[in-house]
Amino acid sequence: MMKAWDHQTKTIETDVLILGSGAAGCGAAIGAKEQGLRVLVLDKGKLESSGCLGGGNDHFMAVLNSGSENDTTEAFVDFYKGPISGYSSEMIEQWVKAMPPMLDVLQEIGVDFEKNPDGTWLRTVGFGQPGAWFMNIRNGQLIKRRLAGKIRSLGVDVLDYIMVTKLLKEDNRIAGVVGYHVKDGTFYVIRAKAVVLALGNSANRVTANSTGNPFNTWHSPYNTGSQYVLAYDAGAKLINLDLKQQATLLPKSFGCAGMNGINSVGAHELNALGERFMGKYHPMMENGPRRNQILGTHQEMIEGKGPPFHMDMRHCDQEELAHLQYVLMPGDKATFLDYAEQRGVDFATTPMEVELSEIELSGMLLTHDNFETTVKGLYNGCVFYTFSGSMCSGYIAATEAAKASLQTDGLPEVDADVVGRERERIFKPMNTENGIGYERFEQAIRQVMTYYMGFVRNQRGMETALERLNFIEEHVGQLQASNYRELMRANEAVHLLKTCQLSTRSTMERKESGRALYRRSDYPDRSDDYNRILAIWQEKGSPQLSWL
Repeated sequence: MMKAWDHQTKTIETDVLILGSGAAGCGAAIGAKEQGLRVLVLDKGKLESSGCLGGGNDHFMAVLNSGSENDTTEAFVDFYKGPISGYSSEMIEQWVKAMPPMLDVLQEIGVDFEKNPDGTWLRTVGFGQPGAWFMNIRNGQLIKRRLAGKIRSLGVDVLDYIMVTKLLKEDNRIAGVVGYHVKDGTFYVIRAKAVVLALGNSANRVTANSTGNPFNTWHSPYNTGSQYVLAYDAGAKLINLDLKQQATLLPKSFGCAGMNGINSVGAHELNALGERFMGKYHPMMENGPRRNQILGTHQEMIEGKGPPFHMDMRHCDQEELAHLQYVLMPGDKATFLDYAEQRGVDFATTPMEVELSEIELSGMLLTHDNFETTVKGLYNGCVFYTFSGSMCSGYIAATEAAKASLQTDGLPEVDADVVGRERERIFKPMNTENGIGYERFEQAIRQVMTYYMGFVRNQRGMETALERLNFIEEHVGQLQASNYRELMRANEAVHLLKTCQLSTRSTMERKESGRALYRRSDYPDRSDDYNRILAIWQEKGSPQLSWL
């Protein structure tokens, strides 16, 4: 049995520390390095394959102000800004300004964007947007490796396989982080002038789809809510955990992205009676907001009109279908063609059966216009969603973090006692015998969340969920690990549990339906009383909530 004090300790200093090396972390690395500072990127995975982008992507969203109707900054701001979005106009405008330099980077590394016969960009409409903002990518499965090469060539310091478990503070500002190497157990203390959180907006493995495999998910299964848990523990305010929960439709028994392309090509969703039904739920039908498609599909299901559900593309352009199935879909997940062969899926000849995905938990750190959170020196690199939103968020946040670092004298000190306690906590599962493995621990969390926090919820059920999640928390000290891989999983499970607790506690406060992808059976109607943002944070270890 290994002892915590047997592990080597390394201390590193840098100017800007970026946590996460997915799309947001890559954008952040580029932005911070442009300011000429020491930049360190770390991730519990490897830069070349980490994050959702590691699985590929078939589109990048961009507004180009080309003169076309709705291809304008104003249209983009109008679409994304709202009283409960958490975004200011200035933040969204910065996203648009970051799109061209990020597109330049992607073209420089050889990302192949689709062109029309006249040489203009091929751009499509998706998910209720008023403009054709999605730029289609042919070689999306190669993006992450090529971005990694770009970042390493810039001289950015990279630490692969480091899981961060705690943010360190001094005088209410960020001082650094604590983490460990998930392959050899080396314990790391990293001091920094500024930290950019770029660990992903979503927390997966909360529920499971029909495969029964919690790792076969729509987005990366390794996002377990660290973006929120680390910030919450450091005293940052979180918002919209009650609203920004996500789901999609998946090819039956196969967790992958791709509904944007399927809807955009003109697919019709059919219920078990063969009826095209989405017109009842949004005037843009299948091309309406993703949330409406989820709510509509679920409503048809509880009315007994499904499953099965199918996406029928037989009426669509044959060349577009071939491009979608054999180029774009594998760009999102490389094994899609294997799945299609085994299931006999052919977009041109047979409707493809689809199902509701697992539910992802999400939210946002309360963020100022300079992308700094409510904790000094901590910046939010995951303000926006999608490949474009992530990469641009990271770029903006790290640029601001780097500028602030240039005005900061010296590195803040770290509290040795806090570091010591966290070191002991990290490695405790390796010193525990006859305890609980991460699989059993996580399965208990998923069982509670699936039963009480599914697509239909109510107050009593959520109170029960929180009670049972708190009971599971009482057994955190019994988690055991026999190797470093299992130790990583155990620490992920703790973050997953805390994210579920925060999301459940927040959702209980929003006593209405119609804004999120779930419905409340006890409050089935939308209410103007909740046209507000809910914030959650902690004081002296207890959650505090407030409507903003």
